[in-house]
Amino acid sequence: MARLTIHLDKIVANIDRIDALMSEHGKTWSLVVKVLGSNSQALSALLAHPVVRQTHSLAVSQWRVLKLVKEIDPSLVTLYIKPPGIRNAGNVVRFADISFNSSFLTLQALDRAAGKIGQKHRVILMVEMGELREGIHREGLLDFYKKVFKLKNIDIIGLGTNLGCMTGIQPTYDKMLQLVLYQQLLEATFKRKLELVSGASSITLPLLAENKIPLGVNHFRIGEAAFLGTSPLNDKPFLNLMTDTFTFEANIVELYRKDNTPDGILTDANVGETGDFATDTSVHAIVDFGALDVDAKKLIPHDPGVRFFGNSSDLTVFDLGENPSRYETGDVLKFNLKYMAAAQLMNAQFVDKIVKG
Repeated sequence: MARLTIHLDKIVANIDRIDALMSEHGKTWSLVVKVLGSNSQALSALLAHPVVRQTHSLAVSQWRVLKLVKEIDPSLVTLYIKPPGIRNAGNVVRFADISFNSSFLTLQALDRAAGKIGQKHRVILMVEMGELREGIHREGLLDFYKKVFKLKNIDIIGLGTNLGCMTGIQPTYDKMLQLVLYQQLLEATFKRKLELVSGASSITLPLLAENKIPLGVNHFRIGEAAFLGTSPLNDKPFLNLMTDTFTFEANIVELYRKDNTPDGILTDANVGETGDFATDTSVHAIVDFGALDVDAKKLIPHDPGVRFFGNSSDLTVFDLGENPSRYETGDVLKFNLKYMAAAQLMNAQFVDKIVKG
């Protein structure tokens, strides 16, 4: 079985370096742990490290993982990092101390759920800033905010936005400054303090290092940089963070020289995809994972002579050229990972996970 190793000591070192950067610039931040999925071994090992307590909160996108975090350590502050579904309102207020929201109907459901258990639920309102993901229309923000005052069990603690995640809108200084101005407008209009302006993530870390983040943006949500050492802004290592935090190993189950062009009538029955190679034949290694486990194009081979050739649901083929490394059946191909590959593999049922460090 293919195997994923999580190098926890390197991840913890990254968190410590990021926290130092945040402290240097007077920012707070939430550690987004969704890449670990619901793997209790990895979560328990990570949450045992004191460095995690230096962050503002633990951010997750599934309420069941929030429940797991609270079971591991009830004292940790938890943040539900996407707008919740109305049907999950009870679970969200029970296991999330804070949630992102952009729908008044959802806030009404959260208000009712929080009232039933006798507590207030803290909320960050998400504002649409061009990414076309979640967010309240800017022109309707004042009216929306005014309606929220009628909800007795909801406490609005800040504004947030999502940039660079779905459509890839760049988080510029001007975009983030607009969010700060909306915070100031709401505070001046309603005489209520909004403690957090959550407009930044791993993609904006390079801007922070260059002092190009507006002063009023005081909260970051960081996952990729902490767990993979890279920023989505340029997909490059950042701040001398460690990038070899995960190692994926796949077993070669067959190795033969084969044609690089299919032989026969092509149909639309394929479930995978293939690459494009100029040579007539080369050595192919078939390994024990497939498209159901991970997107092979988001894997980074340790050996630069290993290239993706094609895959099906449960097997993947790599082209080894003339096989200069002398691989044989039974050998292992090793890979570093991009962020989405790590997230997919952590959630892959038939990939072994090992926590080290």
